[in-house]
Amino acid sequence: MPQYLLSVAIDPTDAAPSPEDIQPIYEAVDAFNDKVRESGKWVFAGGLEGIEAATIVDATGSEPIVTDGPFAEAKEYLGGFWIIEAADLDEALVWAKEGSAACRGRVEVRPFQSA
Repeated sequence: MPQYLLSVAIDPTDAAPSPEDIQPIYEAVDAFNDKVRESGKWVFAGGLEGIEAATIVDATGSEPIVTDGPFAEAKEYLGGFWIIEAADLDEALVWAKEGSAACRGRVEVRPFQSA
């Protein structure tokens, strides 16, 4: 069955939710995660620390270079993701809509390359 990456886009210009507002989001995401697991579509999921925690490794030259911070400036960054199995893009989009509502954020859907 094809696998899809459902990635949560974070806009750093958006105000961060307050502690009171974040708890219902965590609960909604936990419930969504449980539903995906129970459906048998779950592969893996995770939330990421902010881009300030990023470290870049560039070993394309003669010596590897390790630097702090994100690789590129961007309007949005990856905040978390799900990897699911779905019959097709239409099914993956159904899951993405529910995941987007749970995390209260935009979700990009991309299929993995087939072998």
